[in-house]
Amino acid sequence: MRTKQKAFTLAELIIVVAMLGALAAVAIPRMSFGLTAKYKAEATARKISASLRKCRQLAITNAKTNPSGFRLTMTGKSASKSIRLTRTSSSYSGYTITNLGTSEIVQTETINSAVSCTGASTFTFGPLGNRLTETNGLVVSASGKRCAISVVSATGMVKCTEKAITSLKKPKAIKPIM
Repeated sequence: MRTKQKAFTLAELIIVVAMLGALAAVAIPRMSFGLTAKYKAEATARKISASLRKCRQLAITNAKTNPSGFRLTMTGKSASKSIRLTRTSSSYSGYTITNLGTSEIVQTETINSAVSCTGASTFTFGPLGNRLTETNGLVVSASGKRCAISVVSATGMVKCTEKAITSLKKPKAIKPIM
């Protein structure tokens, strides 16, 4: 006696695929991709931090042949009206790492247009890995997430921390105790 094997027909498979396609067409536009936009700031801050560490490492490893050091320079402050929709007017659009001994550009990177990057314009590292220029750090922000990048002058250590965005509400008045 033969038993029938259970399987799906081609028509049933096509109907299921069509239903999944219709469900996806309805659900995907309603999904919030805000989480991915928030992580763009963190990813960009980590990328800049890694490049700062690379710049410092190059200054240390090439100290014998290049006593001048290496510099990371933020580039392209945007001022055009078309870019202002996604960036602030003082936001950087990229950065370069330059060998100060030969003026050779070692690395060039761009910053995502959805991310705002403001702050110091140059970071120079000497042959001991210390920061030679006294500059403030950078602030990288996108979609409500903000990260701060700072460099310790004496050691050249690069720090990348998440900063809380404070609201612009007026603080409540404190009543004096009598």
